[in-house]
Amino acid sequence: MATYIILSGLTQQGIQNIKESPARVEAAKQTFQAMGAKVKESYAVMGMAQCDTLVVLEVPHDETVARAAFTIRSLGNVRTETQRAFTQDELKRVVAGLP
Repeated sequence: MATYIILSGLTQQGIQNIKESPARVEAAKQTFQAMGAKVKESYAVMGMAQCDTLVVLEVPHDETVARAAFTIRSLGNVRTETQRAFTQDELKRVVAGLP
């Protein structure tokens, strides 16, 4: 399975309901799991512009992470940015194939 990092930042709606944020994070984890993603880690972060939460997922394919991110975003509380993360072993394979 591939590893992805989803960074999310609160929208105006999300910040107005900040006290509900911990419950929304748990609901998001359940959404990810229901779609076949494994939540490896979840963090509240500070010091990053436009990023309040970081979630590390393992997913079976790109469509799963896209569907999950769209589902979470559609609720209107966060904007997301999704990034593919490579393990050191994966990076070694990529680099080994360079000309």
